Amino acid sequence: MNLPARVTVVEVGPRDGLQNHPANLDSDSRIAFINALSRAGLPVIEVGAFVSPKWVPQMADSDRVLEGIQRREGTRYPVLVPNEKGLDRALAAGAKEVAVFTAASETFNRKNTNATIAESIERFRPVAKRAREQGVRVRGYVSTCFGCPYEGFVEPDAVRNVVARLDDIGVDEFSIGDTIGVAHPGSVETVMGLLLREWPADRLALHAHDTRGTALANCYRALTLGIAIFDTSAGGLGGCPYAPGAAGNLATEDLVYMLHGLGIATGVDLDILVEAGMILESVVGPLPGRAYQALRKPVS
Repeated sequence: MNLPARVTVVEVGPRDGLQNHPANLDSDSRIAFINALSRAGLPVIEVGAFVSPKWVPQMADSDRVLEGIQRREGTRYPVLVPNEKGLDRALAAGAKEVAVFTAASETFNRKNTNATIAESIERFRPVAKRAREQGVRVRGYVSTCFGCPYEGFVEPDAVRNVVARLDDIGVDEFSIGDTIGVAHPGSVETVMGLLLREWPADRLALHAHDTRGTALANCYRALTLGIAIFDTSAGGLGGCPYAPGAAGNLATEDLVYMLHGLGIATGVDLDILVEAGMILESVVGPLPGRAYQALRKPVS
């Protein structure tokens, strides 16, 4: 079986992992965490979100964090933006890559963004246009691609239609999200296989949640399809406030451990990655990642 020789691990812990955590980390703690992740060699680290602090207070100081991190050569540092106002703030703080977010389920998108899918994408159109003009890469998150907490099963064609709309406005990469962790290898084959008929694998990423313990199996199935970009969160931190009962993201350490066991290169030093998790754990408390718990050093 031909698996990718190299995988890009997109670390979303500093944004997706922390944005809903009850422990509101100060800027210095977030900067220290991101710097530790950089030392581990992660190729992409999502730093924060330029959203309203009224709704996401944990991300209120993302400009200070983005400006304060030590940037590693070879690592990209994207930030989430919901609209042009967010883009303005991100560019002023030195962002070179941004991400926008929508969903494949109308109900979820309305509850998450107070807009229809079509309205969200039209809001992103000027964001993508201005980003392209300034040489800034744009990523598109698509939530609820395998199931919705409000609507249940989501048709693969609905996912395909959202990706097509994002492609039309100039989004470079599409992160296909299993927001509530209902995906299994069969549904991964169905959804990703459908998308691969129209878009190359290097424009598609899988964003897995481990609610039902299938995240690694889902990533392996995606690997066999040629997918080589995966979103993960250090220590398995993070869930979704709009997805009742959803467990955290797939732990970065779990994925990296599996990939290295398969002989797939990531550029990530697993030992240093675990040390980064220990920095985070000292502030937010125990992390659920299984490889992290197995590899972390006891605190004396």
